[in-house]
Amino acid sequence: MKSLLLLAFLSTAAFAATPEKHYLYITSPDGAQPGGSGTGILVFDIEDGHRFVKRIDLPSLKDGGVRGFCANAKTHCAYYTTTTRLMGAFDLETEKVVWEHRYEVGCDRAAITPDGTKLYVPSGWWLRGDQCRWFVADAADGHVLKSLPSNHQPHNTIASLDGQWVFGGSETTFHVWRTSDDTEVQTISPIGEKGVFPFTVNHTNTRAFVCLGGHVGVDIADLESGKILHRIMAKADDGKEIAHRTHGCGLTPDETELWLSDQAGNRLYVFDATQMPPVQKGHVDLSAGGHGWVTFSLDGRFAWCHTPDVIDAKTKKIVTTLKDENGKAVSSSKFIEVHFQDGKVVRVGDQFGLGRK
Repeated sequence: MKSLLLLAFLSTAAFAATPEKHYLYITSPDGAQPGGSGTGILVFDIEDGHRFVKRIDLPSLKDGGVRGFCANAKTHCAYYTTTTRLMGAFDLETEKVVWEHRYEVGCDRAAITPDGTKLYVPSGWWLRGDQCRWFVADAADGHVLKSLPSNHQPHNTIASLDGQWVFGGSETTFHVWRTSDDTEVQTISPIGEKGVFPFTVNHTNTRAFVCLGGHVGVDIADLESGKILHRIMAKADDGKEIAHRTHGCGLTPDETELWLSDQAGNRLYVFDATQMPPVQKGHVDLSAGGHGWVTFSLDGRFAWCHTPDVIDAKTKKIVTTLKDENGKAVSSSKFIEVHFQDGKVVRVGDQFGLGRK
């Protein structure tokens, strides 16, 4: 009897100790830049040097390319939006499409609440006028629950990690909605220099870092008072401000660094975020230009951006290149990290570089 109990215990312990698998899912083609590889989702093994694992065929991505890509562990689904006004849900475990809908006004870079119930979907940076909005959709089937009016060019969206808030960026405007009743509780405008650009937030939802439209830099907003506290600018090697737009900013998960994308300059600029305002401390030279983006692995080891480069976040060195099954370098600005254990999704990352400490 003791032997049988010991065997049962060891079997249970071995099952519980099954290691997680960590993958990077990249969509192709990107609706905002070249550099993709055919149509579908490319999967890379993060723990095996970002080795190419497989390609998942997803024909719906072909038409116009992908505008946004987010995921949720509770629903074990990834959600994609395309230039052709299509949004869909893809089951990461079964690798089947759950639902797809085409929306009259369009759909840009959306976000899903942590509980997996609601998607907040912007009508798109290409849209101006009375039709501009975020719509709230039921994540179970994609049907629209509510419409949230906006000014021009609704574009980027983040759901807070605690599930209480959703943040949106439209033309020089930053929005905050309370998820319990979808009431807009904060509107900061003007913010940024012009247009509408990406942003990120810290884990306490008290600071937003909003990319500038005319320089490599960000406006830093206090989300409690609604005031802009600082505007910081990256400096080139000659000490001058860089008159390129910033498309992409991210906090490392421990919030010690803020990284800014200089897409035209083929660089990522790194700031010390342990002080306020953050102070520039270095940069990473990239192998290519592109749309501009930056985010980080959940454990903070790697930085991923709009190029094929995989960057060691500590050393600031490029450690490998993402390549498809034919050895071609592949890039996108729409990607997420997914963790599996025993074939089940246990954790997902975010398309934005969010503070998580």
